[in-house]
Amino acid sequence: MAVPKRKTSPSRRGMRRAHDSLSVEAFQECPNCGELKRPHNLCGSCGHYNGREIVSVEG
Repeated sequence: MAVPKRKTSPSRRGMRRAHDSLSVEAFQECPNCGELKRPHNLCGSCGHYNGREIVSVEG
């Protein structure tokens, strides 16, 4: 069974965890209605994508 020979120092532990942080999600304004939406995704409030209405939203 593999067991560490020495205790991992806080510095080395931090270097290992350096890439584990969560990134901030990107948002863009919808060119049709101005609501915030994720890039390359359908707008949830107006149903438009790439300048065309894909889903008709009632309301």
